[in-house]
Amino acid sequence: MNLETSQVQAVARFTDPLIAQLKRHPKRVVFTDGEDLRVLHVAARLVEEQAIVPILLGNIEAIRALAAEHGVSLKFVKVLNPAQAADFPLFCQRYEKILRYRGAVTDSIEQVVSRPHVFGALMIQYGQADAMVGGNNSMPTALFRALIQSIKPLPEVPKFFGVTVLSAPHLAHFGEDGLVFLADTGMIPEPSTDDLAAIAIETGKLARHMLGRKPRIALLSHSTKGSAGTAPARKVAAAAAIARDRVSEEGLDFWIEGEVQADVAMDPAAAEWKLPNPVDRSSADVLVFPNLDAAHISLKLLQHCAGAVNFGPLVMGLARPVAQVPRTVSEESLYGTAAAVAVEAIKYHQLYPDGEV
Repeated sequence: MNLETSQVQAVARFTDPLIAQLKRHPKRVVFTDGEDLRVLHVAARLVEEQAIVPILLGNIEAIRALAAEHGVSLKFVKVLNPAQAADFPLFCQRYEKILRYRGAVTDSIEQVVSRPHVFGALMIQYGQADAMVGGNNSMPTALFRALIQSIKPLPEVPKFFGVTVLSAPHLAHFGEDGLVFLADTGMIPEPSTDDLAAIAIETGKLARHMLGRKPRIALLSHSTKGSAGTAPARKVAAAAAIARDRVSEEGLDFWIEGEVQADVAMDPAAAEWKLPNPVDRSSADVLVFPNLDAAHISLKLLQHCAGAVNFGPLVMGLARPVAQVPRTVSEESLYGTAAAVAVEAIKYHQLYPDGEV
């Protein structure tokens, strides 16, 4: 199997089940960086699949010209210039109230709300769209600032964090379905014990929703079950204990192990050697890393050296589904990421039918 074929299979392994769900429950996804040929191609493809109603933010004339130049259909694709949108005055009023509630002030409400990231975040916060994808043509800080200021946080999650989904069915011991959820891959440099426990639980919920089965969650360390009695290893072990308690209290259908080394989490043969009384030791579906350096380095190695296809990161800890993609995102990754946040929106509407957290 060549790498190109394996990547095609990797994309399909992740996206096909998501698109099947969305054909039954289509969602509106706003792309805040709409002046991008990659976004146009993805939007047209999602419309063709009858899975997502795309909303592109940006200069309307520029987007239409780009689509015409490359022969991309904008049929059933909504294109908005935030400052010219019908909801713009209402969003300005609401954003001003948000700032006043938080004790912040600004002299340029209209200028701030006209920024696509802010307008897109307000769209999903107030029900004008179901999910949001941004970052393909902008700096992460601009997107994160808009999210923090505009979208309610989940009260049970202490800090925002990022989850990247990797698909690599050509690799051995890579999750039960050739999919692995990596967290936190983008936001918390040195997570606390409580942070790690929350990351494990919330990523487990994401995996449970997308995989449709009980996920296996591993909290990673350089140590397995006390083999190295260091402070970082003890922190991971404590986080695993907290997470297991929450699983029991909340009746979650999760399997959690930690602290464990990466080979123990992924390779049943290694688990057989290193774990006492091992039972079913299938490969973990969720990998929770002890810090951002370990997660980000692992992500890049798996992506660039092992041929894994990445989707996301999905921003967790918010009351609405959002993804912050890198500026180097491929069309296939953008397509899968849009499908992922849209499917997250299905879960949101199931959990919060009245639209509030």
